[in-house]
Amino acid sequence: MATAAGTPPIGIAAALSFLAGVCTCLWLPWLVPWWLSLIFLCVAGRCLWRGVQSSRLREIVPGWWLAGMALAGLHAAHALALQLPAAPARHDAVVTGRILDLPEHEPRRTRFLFRVDDNVADARLRGRDLRLAWYEDDPARRSALRAGQHWRFDVRLRAPRGLRNPGGADAEKFAMAQRLSAMGYVRSPGTARLLASAHGVDAWRDGMSERIATGVHRPSSRFVRALALGDVRGLADADWTVLRANGLTHLIAISGFHVGLVAGFFALFVRAAWWTWPNLARRVPAPIAAAAASVVGAALYTAMAGFALPTVRTALMIAIVAGLRGLRRRIPAGECLALAAFAMLLVDPLSALSAGFWLSFAGVAWLLWCLPENDGSAVRDFLSAQGVASLGLLPVAAILFGQASLAGPLANLVAVPWWSLAVVPLSLFGLGLESLHAGAGEWAWKLAAWCFDLSWPLFEWLAASPLSLWWLPESRWFALPLALLGAFWLLLPRGTPGKSLAALLWLPLLWPDRRLPAPGEAELLVIDVGQGQSVLVRTARHTLLVDMGPAVPDGFDAGERAVIPVLHALGVPRLDAAVVSHGDNDHAGGWPAVAALYSAPRLFAPEGIHLPGSRPCLAGAGWTWDGVRFRFLHPPLDFPYLGNESSCVLRIEAEARSALIAGDIGEVIERRLVRERPADVQADVVLVAHHGSGGSSDPAFVAATGATQALVSTGHGNRFGHPRPFVVERWQRAGAAVHDTAMAGALRVRLGRDGVDVEARRQAHPRLWDAARRGESRSAGLSYREDRGGRGPEG
Repeated sequence: MATAAGTPPIGIAAALSFLAGVCTCLWLPWLVPWWLSLIFLCVAGRCLWRGVQSSRLREIVPGWWLAGMALAGLHAAHALALQLPAAPARHDAVVTGRILDLPEHEPRRTRFLFRVDDNVADARLRGRDLRLAWYEDDPARRSALRAGQHWRFDVRLRAPRGLRNPGGADAEKFAMAQRLSAMGYVRSPGTARLLASAHGVDAWRDGMSERIATGVHRPSSRFVRALALGDVRGLADADWTVLRANGLTHLIAISGFHVGLVAGFFALFVRAAWWTWPNLARRVPAPIAAAAASVVGAALYTAMAGFALPTVRTALMIAIVAGLRGLRRRIPAGECLALAAFAMLLVDPLSALSAGFWLSFAGVAWLLWCLPENDGSAVRDFLSAQGVASLGLLPVAAILFGQASLAGPLANLVAVPWWSLAVVPLSLFGLGLESLHAGAGEWAWKLAAWCFDLSWPLFEWLAASPLSLWWLPESRWFALPLALLGAFWLLLPRGTPGKSLAALLWLPLLWPDRRLPAPGEAELLVIDVGQGQSVLVRTARHTLLVDMGPAVPDGFDAGERAVIPVLHALGVPRLDAAVVSHGDNDHAGGWPAVAALYSAPRLFAPEGIHLPGSRPCLAGAGWTWDGVRFRFLHPPLDFPYLGNESSCVLRIEAEARSALIAGDIGEVIERRLVRERPADVQADVVLVAHHGSGGSSDPAFVAATGATQALVSTGHGNRFGHPRPFVVERWQRAGAAVHDTAMAGALRVRLGRDGVDVEARRQAHPRLWDAARRGESRSAGLSYREDRGGRGPEG
């Protein structure tokens, strides 16, 4: 990019450099100090100033890279500073404020975003954004929560904290990107008081969504609300399953194309007005008026959509093109995209943490590069665009979501033109009519729903076909750049040599190394499920799942949110056996969700919990897989079901190394095992019984195991205070290193020829947003791995 002296150094090269700087900062495992970011910013300003004066790209590019590093570092430091401290785990407060966005109404709770007023008593919460939940069985009371209302709540809060597993969503990254200060719930719904009625754009969106729901008596009205207003609250899990299987999630909520349609309608309306009254052109030329109208239309619709990232990107591009049109300057589409990326990252560098940023800009960039000219055939251009988008975005989608849809290209060939040219315009037209007169838009919404219903059966059929969703195992860091290089190579013009070899560059992404144990070795993955337990055991060719974590009715289900994503990320095609150690919810609650996707030929459970198809886990029973021996030590035959004390205790022996999964047994059963099976109790690795409670880990049992590694599965800040500090100290005095999922995330343990290796997810994959938590642990005089203090009653 050449720049004339005095011209702002903004273009494709500069945008890529700025983006690289932002990504470098956000992908570092530690937070750049704010003072160092300020130094970077000053150096960047000097480089850019000299680059502008001399028109030298070698100073402009490093300048923008440093600017990206500095701005991202300052925004990240500010976002983390907004969050409540991790200790104490419970923060009670009385707050007033306004409900943002659309509340999500569920059968037993309502979740919503809440902005606290600037005059509340707690200075740490003034002006902060909270993610709250209102738990109550009466849906009528919870339905009173509307976007734009002003409320007074008594809340219980905690610092943003999430699970950390292979393939799992990162709640802490989301909280930082959204500048959330805390998460929590309304403590006393009966004392909540409405201070002011709903008002603003979000209130208008909520009201329009309700009008569509009441005016359109078809099930597909939920899709009309999503396409018209970005309101996806009505979509069930089954709907999202069909959309993901067809690669259509990018269309169902408001996309950039919808913003372009609205902007085009506004421009056409102004053009028609100027054609009808030619004298208007004497005041403002028609092209400039149409460009300004398109910006107004794009801005209004972006606000209606809740400022979703794809809509903001398109609105920025429209504003840039319109502004240059007003200055009577033309700009290539690639430069326009670069300016839009600049504008978005300058305002919010943390937007680079969202999947929408990459899908939006990467998709447009691929199309601009591969389809530079219009050959006059609309059908051919459309097919080419679909092919380019499917191939070019497949590596990005695979990394972001760990999945690919083989039915996606075919489904998009139908959905893109039909939904975008029929369903969406009718939905938007209905909004316009309804805004002018109540009830005037119902016929348009009904017609939009009818049009949608014509296509939905096809997508349901595709979702049930072998072409549906393909889950991809978690790949190494180099898989994405290699796959993007392969896509670039395949999309080069005809005649480019070696295209068949380009497919080999996709192998690390599509068929990554699953890190399976060698014959005779075993791997245990203690999944981070919060206050519960789930352990995945792998041998060379077999897989066993012991427990599935907790599940709350109409709430968090560890089987769905933690265990299944881990199975997908590790490329587990099936479960050869499963064990439900006992019937408590924190161990067995996630089994129905797992069983719905993964059927286990053998299911073991203690007698008395009556799981369909299960067989008892009797002491002495066992089997051997790939040279690894599995054997139950408890409960014995005719042992009555006593809850925790009846837990299945499993011993795993591999390559002269052993592990013991003790369930929730207490001191009585531990002493019995030491007395009756002293040799079987010896193990290198022990999953500490009952999450490290005070009623387990009997001193004699701890000493008899001789373990070098003690694993604890707990939830951060759980209300039981697990693991108890004296229990942790007991294991440490016996010579064991203690690892807790609450602090370390998922724990990967390899029982191999060379010994026992333990890998903590948070340590093996450190993230910038972990920095604040690590700092708090160090300041309290605790190690990151062995932080046992500050556990309040709030889970």
